[in-house]
Amino acid sequence: MIRTFAAATFGGTAVVHDPAVGTNHLPPQPLPTGCVALDDQQVAAWPLADPAALALDYPLSMCWSPIVRCNLACPQCLDDKTVRESTPAERRTLVRHIAASGVLGVDISGGEPLLLRELPDLARAIRSKGTSVVSCTTNGWHLARRARTLAGALDAIRVSLDGATAATHDTWRGQHSYRRAVAGIGAAVAEGLFVQLQMVLMQANKHEAQELLDLAAHLGAGGVTFLQMLPIGDGASLAAEQMLTDEQAQETVGPLTVPAGVRVRLRTRQSAGGFTVLRADGFAWRNTPGATGISAFVPVTGPADLRLPTSGSSS
Repeated sequence: MIRTFAAATFGGTAVVHDPAVGTNHLPPQPLPTGCVALDDQQVAAWPLADPAALALDYPLSMCWSPIVRCNLACPQCLDDKTVRESTPAERRTLVRHIAASGVLGVDISGGEPLLLRELPDLARAIRSKGTSVVSCTTNGWHLARRARTLAGALDAIRVSLDGATAATHDTWRGQHSYRRAVAGIGAAVAEGLFVQLQMVLMQANKHEAQELLDLAAHLGAGGVTFLQMLPIGDGASLAAEQMLTDEQAQETVGPLTVPAGVRVRLRTRQSAGGFTVLRADGFAWRNTPGATGISAFVPVTGPADLRLPTSGSSS
């Protein structure tokens, strides 16, 4: 499939960011800087970039959570719900800082970002300079009704499914969450959006990993990302019971049979170390090595404030 990626060169090394999977790749030859149309099978075959080895003035990719509110109450959530939510004017200011920072990929998360009426406008503003690609992570509850307006604003959408069945997913996300998410995925695919499913990998759902891959292929999603649970926010109380080691996660994902056309990523806690997050109150932080806490907590008053001290990976 031909879709949009973001490319840049750092110290002579060309890098391409995938907005759906969230990975950074090393192309065999330099590419034009900015947003480029590439074959995703070709990009997936390129080696992964190690951001720590590059001469970076800013993160390759980041998460922006412009909203605290959510229509669900998931016990594994890593968000700090005590944070003040930024005003619409403050969000527009933060968008300008993000767009001017040079970051290749921005994932808009939350809270639940589809509760923001201006979400398409925020995404377009980040993409306006032609240097960044934008994805959105959603629980999918409102995706069916919003898919059409999002299709022209996002480069990819990531939908949370913490189980391949309604019984498992709804245990974690609430009644009817599975039905609403699956309907939203269908609507997004029909509108031409590239959809990546995301499962927070836990002891309680790891047995459905293969079934989730098969479901992704059935629904027309382009891939699945298995996210290692982070002991941050509400999820900290579940860590002892539900959290897998990175080795256990690799043992779960490694033997899976991947359907044709489906991209699979396991985001370990080690690889999540150093990732940059911009919170709803306008403060930015990085995950600590191993992604068990946060560091470099600073207010973002301009693009340079996103250039946090690097610690480990930033992808």
